[in-house]
Amino acid sequence: MKRCIFRLLLLAFSFILVFLPSASIKTTAQASVSKAECVMEINSKRVLYEERGDIRLPMASTTKIVTCITVLELCADIAQEVKIPAKAVGIEGSSVYLKEGDVYSVEDLLYGLMLRSGNDCAIALALHCCGSVSAFCSKMNEVAQKAGALHSNFENPHGLPSKKHYTTARDLSMIASYAMQNPIFAKIVSTKQYDKRHWQNKNKLLQNNEEVIGIKTGFTKEAGRCLVTAMKRGEETFICTVLNSPNMYERTSELLNDAFKRYEYTPIVKNNTVFEIEEGKTKGKTNEAFYYPLLPEEKSLIKIKTYPSKRQDIYVQQEKIVGIFEIYLAKQLLFSGNLYK
Repeated sequence: MKRCIFRLLLLAFSFILVFLPSASIKTTAQASVSKAECVMEINSKRVLYEERGDIRLPMASTTKIVTCITVLELCADIAQEVKIPAKAVGIEGSSVYLKEGDVYSVEDLLYGLMLRSGNDCAIALALHCCGSVSAFCSKMNEVAQKAGALHSNFENPHGLPSKKHYTTARDLSMIASYAMQNPIFAKIVSTKQYDKRHWQNKNKLLQNNEEVIGIKTGFTKEAGRCLVTAMKRGEETFICTVLNSPNMYERTSELLNDAFKRYEYTPIVKNNTVFEIEEGKTKGKTNEAFYYPLLPEEKSLIKIKTYPSKRQDIYVQQEKIVGIFEIYLAKQLLFSGNLYK
């Protein structure tokens, strides 16, 4: 009798497993997982958190981060007028609906690119800067490598699917950190609305969180939901990249808030700090400050070493170099700089 009851219970449980919809057994945690994530401090490029940060993935319209900074480096005058060519009209995906023969400034097109994610703006800018999309993509790859992104390849300026168009979460954070050093780029991506063309930024995190200062959303079926975000709190600015993240806004907020709680942007060396060199034989001072994001338990692991200059006749802006200093976190060299008389 007991064996019969057990078999009936087992059969009933098997029936539930077969016919229960899979969505109903998916947990919230599983639903929020990104395929790749990376949080980075903008100046030091220190990776504060990473999950599958080095796997190659499509990135949809976050591609336009590279497009924008490439245009800014190629085009000295963003007030230049651009007559829209036929090749930039009717591009698949998101668009600002450019028309052949219309005239926009480079600045207009950059706002359309980053706020409205205009694929047509991307093509128009590429053609304006380099004459062809392929030539512009070569420049994009050069800029990405200069930013430290060594595991990415860009085949178009808009992010529509292509087999050899990919990046990593870490690379995209590197590119974003690099791009945010450009004041025009930083201004564009932090703009909530471009009044001249009545374009509102699609980035909901930028619209709803005053600490967020950019950068770019992206979505295609192949790439999923992608988001690169810059958040500034006090003196710290962190970059967060999530690729193929179903709940990209929520996950980004979670990752950034956790990073700000854990890490403190710590002054290691201040400007005009005086160091003794060679056990007090010589003294030298810094002419720059160095800050680094540290966990509380890492502060005691910071060590600073000083060395005399090998030459006595080197000057920088009429200041004589008398030595160098090196900053270590445990055994890892973080930074080295000159000491001046």
